[in-house]
Amino acid sequence: MPNPELIALFDMDGTLCNYDKSLLQRLQNLQAPEEERIIEVPRGDDVPSFLSARMNLIRASKEWWAKIPRLGLGFDVLDACNQLGFRCMILTQGPKRNPDAWAGKKMWIDANLGNDFDITITRDKSLVYGKILVDDYPPYVEEWLKWRPRGTVIMPASAGNKDFTHPQVIRYAGDGDWPKVHGALVSIVKAFKESDLEQHTCEAT
Repeated sequence: MPNPELIALFDMDGTLCNYDKSLLQRLQNLQAPEEERIIEVPRGDDVPSFLSARMNLIRASKEWWAKIPRLGLGFDVLDACNQLGFRCMILTQGPKRNPDAWAGKKMWIDANLGNDFDITITRDKSLVYGKILVDDYPPYVEEWLKWRPRGTVIMPASAGNKDFTHPQVIRYAGDGDWPKVHGALVSIVKAFKESDLEQHTCEAT
């Protein structure tokens, strides 16, 4: 049984869901034969307006959100947290002007994690408490850590976070990083159990 106070928060896009792969495939499907082939998801302020329009069209579909493929890196951490007794919860941002994305994300969770899985959909992830956060996006990670000087973040590797470093963040890119990731999770569980035992001992005396 998971401990209700040993909370592990999991992002969706880029963590449990392969958002980039799914969006890139749909963008490529929408290209005309004479267009230069898109090889990565466009980002930044200089994205051409026609590409922004196509991405918005894709993301307006709740069915697209519901069918994004799983991302193995995030599920590695999720499986380990479940085995170690964490209470695993989804913590995902809901797009401000796209209610279908909220519905699609819930459909994805029901299909991949079960309809009893705990979910928080928010505009501000920093408000939500957890012992650890699993998230690929540096700005969200930094905001969350501002309020958690003892928090730990596991960051699934992506092109967007390859240069990001922080003393409380462990970047996970594959098997070579797994001993450090798993060791951190085990240490958190051990410290939690010792603290819990100490508290109960004090209460008993």
